[in-house]
Amino acid sequence: MKVPNDCLYTKNHEWLKKTDDGYLMGITDHAQEQLGEIVYLELPENGDTLSAGDALGVIESTKAVSDIYAPVSGTVAERNEELLEDDSNLQKINESPYSEGWLLKFTDVDESELDDLMDADAYEDSIAE
Repeated sequence: MKVPNDCLYTKNHEWLKKTDDGYLMGITDHAQEQLGEIVYLELPENGDTLSAGDALGVIESTKAVSDIYAPVSGTVAERNEELLEDDSNLQKINESPYSEGWLLKFTDVDESELDDLMDADAYEDSIAE
């Protein structure tokens, strides 16, 4: 299981990574392993404003249906449209959750909320419990 050091993590198994023009987010490698094969994804629209902890979408696998939560407050600047265009692209969440399987890009992020997220070591400790 991969837990990259350049991401921050939530207790609900979402990750957040700073980029040059915002923050990418997705579900963690641990989450996709627990879910199994992803078969459906629902995400908010570009321009939607979310608050930290808001349910922002749904991810469904052959095993379970789970809500996805906003790791921070911000505006949805971009959705990974490739995942939504064709169900066969959803496998990218399983195969590459931290790169090709990203879900959303946020802008206008309340950076004070970053302190509420876990670094890689803390996240690894939380899933080991």
